[in-house]
Amino acid sequence: MGPTTVSAGRPAEPKIERSLTLHLRGDWGTANLHRVCGWIAQELADRCGPHTRIATWNSRGFSDAVRAVGRGEVQVALTTPAAFAAAALDGRGVYADEFFPDLRALGVVPQRDRLVVAVHKDLGVTTFAELRRSKPALRLATSVHDGVNHVGLAAHELLTRAGVDVAGWGGELLEDERPFESLDHATQGRANAIVHEAIMLPAWQEIGRHFTFLEVEDDVLDSLHADFGWPAAVVDDEYFPGRAAFRTLDFSDFLVCARADLAEDVAYAIAWLLGETRHIIEGQYRHLAPERSPVTYPLDPVTMGRTPIPLHPGAARYYDALPAA
Repeated sequence: MGPTTVSAGRPAEPKIERSLTLHLRGDWGTANLHRVCGWIAQELADRCGPHTRIATWNSRGFSDAVRAVGRGEVQVALTTPAAFAAAALDGRGVYADEFFPDLRALGVVPQRDRLVVAVHKDLGVTTFAELRRSKPALRLATSVHDGVNHVGLAAHELLTRAGVDVAGWGGELLEDERPFESLDHATQGRANAIVHEAIMLPAWQEIGRHFTFLEVEDDVLDSLHADFGWPAAVVDDEYFPGRAAFRTLDFSDFLVCARADLAEDVAYAIAWLLGETRHIIEGQYRHLAPERSPVTYPLDPVTMGRTPIPLHPGAARYYDALPAA
């Protein structure tokens, strides 16, 4: 690493004299992971040699991103929710056939999100127990269950463990890749049930007026955590119209990941810019209230260094240098 600039009480600003060629992996192209990649690319290139080139590859942002970085196809990838990547370290779940013990974190970009289950109020169901008793024909909107999409994966595991049999009860799955299509199914009457995330999107407020959100039972949440390391979380009172707080599956945070063999100065630089230039990404979301924003600002560098997989040593050097609160 080349010379650094030290701000009073802050970790040293990186300066990498050599020019880099880096490949990042974001999302489909227009969502939040691509925005983060653009932020990383801009700020990193400013601090590297003059011929630095940084490309962002399209991705789905799920297990495909983890596999791409684990296989060395890209140097840095983003995946969400962050906790789902922990299974890749030791081969649980979808990583049973190929796992990546050298996967390391550069940080997380906080996004407070949940996977929620909602059924239309016309069904007269308020709990999973009532749902199992009535066995209604559900037209359930969610994402594809293909071993890559984390929404489809989580929906399948949650519903199976909760004893919900959509096909067996005479219903159908309406499966799409992104949340927007699933939300449209619910708002336009094609679906009478939905399992999805991105709860900060405005369409959920419309859905909340006509759907009942089901609290996920403790034994289901406990089994998902035990088997895959997926945490539970609470949706706050009145986050959805008229709904009291309830527990469900946590779906939070964008994980910025790499392999252990990423150059230490590059890992430090990326962690540094995540923490020290955070105002750049925050500025893209400040027109939204924090609790309704896809990036939960204000960002806190200490929190960004608390990751579900081990930090890369270079990244750890930045977070360890942060002043004590």
